[in-house]
Amino acid sequence: MKSITINGSERESVGKAATRTARNAGMVPCVLYGGDNPVHFTAEEKAFTGLVYTPDAHTVVIELGGKTYNAILQDIQFHPVSDKILHMDFYQLFDDKEITMEVPIKVTGTSPGVLGGGVLNLNQRKLKVRALPANLPDAVEANISELEMGNKLYVTKIPTDNFKVMHPDNTVVAQVRISRAAMKAAQEAAKAEKEAAK
Repeated sequence: MKSITINGSERESVGKAATRTARNAGMVPCVLYGGDNPVHFTAEEKAFTGLVYTPDAHTVVIELGGKTYNAILQDIQFHPVSDKILHMDFYQLFDDKEITMEVPIKVTGTSPGVLGGGVLNLNQRKLKVRALPANLPDAVEANISELEMGNKLYVTKIPTDNFKVMHPDNTVVAQVRISRAAMKAAQEAAKAEKEAAK
């Protein structure tokens, strides 16, 4: 999985006043969990652009004055009006500990149902997967080349190499619906057949 490096500095004081001061200076207050103790730090808001405003999943390397932590983004809070990042939580990664994270779905193949006039609906844009950090995939592949008109692709058909998909077996990833035009054409064909049979 691709990684993004964030350079930040540890916070000495973590009260409301210190947090407000950090935000006013264009910094984002953050917390890193998962280790022995939570690590409080700040980093410039623009440092998170490639992590937050992207459909891709990334791990994060957090560099704080000579100390380096591997982590994933756990939670993010935005300002309700300005959409500025208010706070971020990260979770520390360890090579021997499995982690759960959401990764995007990448559709592959060509569906015969779509070629026949159906409409592809992607029911899930991301899937929760669990794996060791080294085995986290950049994306989960959903192959739609078997999908006929009206068919569904269930999560059980997703190939899972070295990771587990954390969704119930009946979760629908994608489906090919009959388009209005195809339905109308089918109805008109049936109507014509009836007329011809009279």
